[in-house]
Amino acid sequence: MKTTNLIIGAGISGLTYANFTKDDYLLVEKEDRVGGYCKTIMRNGYVWDYAGHFFHFNTQELKDMFLKKMREEDIIYNQKNTKILYNGLLIDFPFQANIHQLEKQEFIDCLYDLFQKEEKEKYDNFLDMLYGKFGKSIVEKFLKPYNEKLYATDLRNLDVDAMGRFFPYADKEAIIRNMKEEKMNSYNSSFLYPKKGAESFIQILYQNLDKEKVLLNTSVVKIDIEKKQATLSNGEVVEYERLINTMPLNHFLELLGIRKDLLKEMSYNKVLVLNLGFDKPSPSMKKEHWLYIPDANCNYYRVGFYNNILGEEKLSMYIEIGYGKDEEITKEEIQKQLELTLHNLRKSGIIDETMKLVDYEPIVMSPAYVHINTETTKKIDSLKEEFQKEGIYTIGRYGAWIYNSMEDSMLKAKELAEMLNTKKS
Repeated sequence: MKTTNLIIGAGISGLTYANFTKDDYLLVEKEDRVGGYCKTIMRNGYVWDYAGHFFHFNTQELKDMFLKKMREEDIIYNQKNTKILYNGLLIDFPFQANIHQLEKQEFIDCLYDLFQKEEKEKYDNFLDMLYGKFGKSIVEKFLKPYNEKLYATDLRNLDVDAMGRFFPYADKEAIIRNMKEEKMNSYNSSFLYPKKGAESFIQILYQNLDKEKVLLNTSVVKIDIEKKQATLSNGEVVEYERLINTMPLNHFLELLGIRKDLLKEMSYNKVLVLNLGFDKPSPSMKKEHWLYIPDANCNYYRVGFYNNILGEEKLSMYIEIGYGKDEEITKEEIQKQLELTLHNLRKSGIIDETMKLVDYEPIVMSPAYVHINTETTKKIDSLKEEFQKEGIYTIGRYGAWIYNSMEDSMLKAKELAEMLNTKKS
């Protein structure tokens, strides 16, 4: 079999590339359905994604690509309503911009440290940057404990710009202004969501493709870079001109059997997602879309409420729990975390003793968030340049080993397809 573009992985990046290439392609997906991490489970009246996926389109072309193929009544538009559950209080997100909502003494501590902070021209790591930008109290009350739970690592291991534009920076003047004006905006202050879950958008990308050029339940088991040949799990050998990889870069390097030194350096967390469906509404969470939980004594770092997003009554949630890359998430561990989660949900008043868990679905994401480190990133960028000389392009959040949004991944895939289309012509 021959093809111009052999695409590994039918997640959002692989599907987008296939949509925009003008050349022949073969899209290979190891699972029995497309979507990668952007899949949806619909069961017993609940709608759950593999994790919380909310679309914040800034590119009209991509937005129209989906909305023109969906009925208006099948889309929910929301102004983001997110809170931080801190010492029994619901504080507006981001924490650093809303310290005036804390109890008086804690507010004074945060404000004092904000004005006493010692900024540097150059910071050594992510934690160093947090202390320099926000001062001791804001960091130790929220930014440090929350991000340690999220990334499941020492924040000194992360690059200063580990979160890029997604980190809500704010200088002290903006923080002071927000105490009265409340005008702190983030990149995702509003979002849209399909009533049947995020996979609705994925299916639109899929329906645009020639299904004969998509192989499900099929994986690439061997790649000969010199011969530009890939052996598939079904025994077929595919000759390609370009290899478009969207599988996680660490798994791709393992497949190729190269750069074991780099593999050891590449760090990431795993996330256990518990999707939960209850028989009643939450007694306390009526409007919130998701909550951030910095408390080190609570097992999860974030909880989201699908029912509030969709305007439904019965509580439907996702719970996110972070793990280090070398930690195992066994069936026993999942059961332990489910029981602990229910305990903590009751303790915080999100559920009560009268509520019954009707259904749940655990999802393990590995990798979930890549740990951005300056020196490792330099080596990865150099490797990508070497790959391109061999006609190999590794893209997507995990293929490129970067921190970005779904829209970013789509844009990069589209740009690459259009660039290679132009080169070929």
